[in-house]
Amino acid sequence: MGKLYIIPTPIGNLEDITFRALRLLKEVDLILAEDTRTTGILLKHFEIQNKMQSYHKFNEHKAISQIVSRLNSGENIALVSGTPGISDPGFLVARECAKEGIEIICLPGATAFVPALVASGIPCDRFYFEGFLPQKKGRQTRLKELAEIDRTIVLYESPYRVVKTLTQLAEYLGEDRYASTCREISKIYEETRRGSLRDLISHFSVNEPRGEFVIVVSGKSREEIE
Repeated sequence: MGKLYIIPTPIGNLEDITFRALRLLKEVDLILAEDTRTTGILLKHFEIQNKMQSYHKFNEHKAISQIVSRLNSGENIALVSGTPGISDPGFLVARECAKEGIEIICLPGATAFVPALVASGIPCDRFYFEGFLPQKKGRQTRLKELAEIDRTIVLYESPYRVVKTLTQLAEYLGEDRYASTCREISKIYEETRRGSLRDLISHFSVNEPRGEFVIVVSGKSREEIE
């Protein structure tokens, strides 16, 4: 029986990859990549020649049985993306492998929300990871629930919906709620901005948001709860 290696790959700076990750990417029988073009650049940079197959949210249900079959036959497979399973494909195949008794080895590595959380200046000893809010159905329900959380809240957002999301957070959590945005993590134009939700809305209403965002918002204060 083979092993499933879950390998975080850099979300920006290629130097963030580990020596262990590079060794395994050379040794496994197959690499499953959410974005074969991005992963291809990574492999080429480190002179890794290996078989690669597309694996993303649109084909993962169909691909799982084949992947599990190959693992059962003794092949070792690597699943790569930012951090597979954290707002990226990965959970379903890991669940099926666990059911089959296939060994799952997850390497530590790059993920967007940890550096954004630590750099926010907002307490990070207790936090709630929301990831992407629902775009339509269930969005208001989630926002109402977030308004009652007394821990730091972490969200992911695309540049196209940053202002909308910040505006809705201000509506449900209060425009004075302290927050932070971090974009282009580990890349040349990495930027962290801090201030009230009102301040952040004003900034990005004038300055077009660019790059993928992590939004960190302080939790409901003791005064608000009381």
